[in-house]
Amino acid sequence: MRNIYYIEKYQFVHNDLHLSLNENENKIQIQPAGQVLTDSDHLSFIYLVEEQGEYSYLYLPEDLWPALVRVLKSDQNPYLILNEQKIELRNFTEELQMLLFNIEGNENYGKAFVEAVEKAFTEILKEEA
Repeated sequence: MRNIYYIEKYQFVHNDLHLSLNENENKIQIQPAGQVLTDSDHLSFIYLVEEQGEYSYLYLPEDLWPALVRVLKSDQNPYLILNEQKIELRNFTEELQMLLFNIEGNENYGKAFVEAVEKAFTEILKEEA
């Protein structure tokens, strides 16, 4: 069964973005899968993780996007804090940046999602223009 985890809290510690879940962490054992997807209907990015031989989702909702801009500008991957363990979400910044440029102006993602991404990530998108 595929699990969905929502990032509830975040904080920057020494310029590293630390993400926290809204779940009871004791039973969760995941490994980063290194891929970022979208859920345009819910205005979210999703980071894939492996869990018990299947993929699960870490949802990164729109209210978290300003922190993602800061992460992209620093060119550092964020970390998931889970059971007092710091897990690097490998390939996150590279994957997200490629995805942003694919979303820009691409109505296949839905107008509302494209507009939200273009607004939230203007700083990142204009850097490459």
